[in-house]
Amino acid sequence: MRVITGAARGKKLKTLDGLDVRPTSDMVKEAIFSIIQFDCPGASVLDLFAGSGQLGIEALSRGASHCVFIDKNRSAVDIVKDNLNKCGFVQSARVLNMDSLEYLKVAKPGFDIALLDPPYRTGLLEKALPELDQKMNPGGLAVCEHEKELTLNDSYGRLTVRKRYKYGKIAVTVYKIPDEEDEV
Repeated sequence: MRVITGAARGKKLKTLDGLDVRPTSDMVKEAIFSIIQFDCPGASVLDLFAGSGQLGIEALSRGASHCVFIDKNRSAVDIVKDNLNKCGFVQSARVLNMDSLEYLKVAKPGFDIALLDPPYRTGLLEKALPELDQKMNPGGLAVCEHEKELTLNDSYGRLTVRKRYKYGKIAVTVYKIPDEEDEV
């Protein structure tokens, strides 16, 4: 697993071992960042089910100003910190060892991009998206990676489906919060 492009291009990232771990493939990661590439520079990013932190780190590498990484697994949090250090993004990041749904209950609003890649078949996306709505800035994007069999709702509060994509066994659903231009 590596950073695809930007300031940390080519840096190899650590990941957790085990059967419960499912890092985003380079193909899907490239597709996700092709979708949001023009939204990354200067963005405030949330990597909600961080795992190794590779999605948030990719956003930072592409010019995001800050990223909050959330994972309830202590080992995952340690790997995120190692990967941030290796890529030189420690100053641009905040890493919290806590449950993602609990974080959404206490988080302050202000995110431009939210990256959600929870364990599959857990119902976590369906629980997180309604909570995420009030944490996003106008025009904000929520990018959800999930199993292709899961069809998420067309909207969760202000989050409205912008596009759905399929890549083999994986699907990506992108939501957008309307901004002033969308409301005209």
